[in-house]
Amino acid sequence: MIWYFRKDHELDYEANRIIEEANNQKLDIKVVTPDEVDLIVTRSDRRSIRVNSEPVALPKLVLPRTGSGTGYYALSVLRHLERLHVPVVNTGDSIEAVKDKMYSTQILAQHNIPIPRTMLVRFPVDEELVEKQIGFPCVIKVLSGSYGQGIHLVPNKSALNELAEFIKSLKSPLNIIIQEYISSQPGTDLRVLVIGNKPIGAMKRSSQDGSFKANITRGGVGELYPLDDEITYIATETAKLLNLDIAGVDLLFDENGYKVCEANSAPGFEGFEKYCKIDVAKEIVQYCKFKINAV
Repeated sequence: MIWYFRKDHELDYEANRIIEEANNQKLDIKVVTPDEVDLIVTRSDRRSIRVNSEPVALPKLVLPRTGSGTGYYALSVLRHLERLHVPVVNTGDSIEAVKDKMYSTQILAQHNIPIPRTMLVRFPVDEELVEKQIGFPCVIKVLSGSYGQGIHLVPNKSALNELAEFIKSLKSPLNIIIQEYISSQPGTDLRVLVIGNKPIGAMKRSSQDGSFKANITRGGVGELYPLDDEITYIATETAKLLNLDIAGVDLLFDENGYKVCEANSAPGFEGFEKYCKIDVAKEIVQYCKFKINAV
């Protein structure tokens, strides 16, 4: 039994495709949500997990698809299963690292992976320092977000000051970062899917509404883009450094090549299958079978 671990039972395109492909490959798969799981930590942990209050056998593998929405409880479930030697693709630690955009950027920078200049915001915001170190326009991001949400293009110091004042006024102020705006090809980026340390393809995404965000989920269109040595190296190293078995690595077109915008631990692939004609679900399920057989 494989657990498809997600936040709820409302299946999206990716869930339906992976379940369909698992059935094609004769793999028993079950959707399990964090709300259904109880953990009881004992010295003999093999029977320490219950689903819907019933003791269950350990799954052969867990495929988490909770992404940036992974909370403390879900991480605890994943880590518990890892300590019982259940393969988890991706691990709790890698999901937690990736959902924190500042931390993942620090890891990549430490290993000389090209990234936009990045600054962690503190309040009050020093607009002069931002102008000197990052420049305008710049991009503001919340530390945890996906599908292009929580990202804002700031044209100048005045706009930055207004946005910072609004964020500070919230009852629970958001933690945000400011990044250099890469303007070589505005409104476009590359999504590279890496599975088992191997890029399976790259898709160029282009905005259709004038936005600088090119996400397919917000109306962008895609096209197959050839993998070259630089794309392959950057995407593969990013996945390795963040310990991601399955990764969606987003690259920005820079004047001298590419820079890593961010990485995703549960990348959507509807657009990838539609525009690039690559069977991503099949690749994911085959990798899961490999991990099971490797135990």
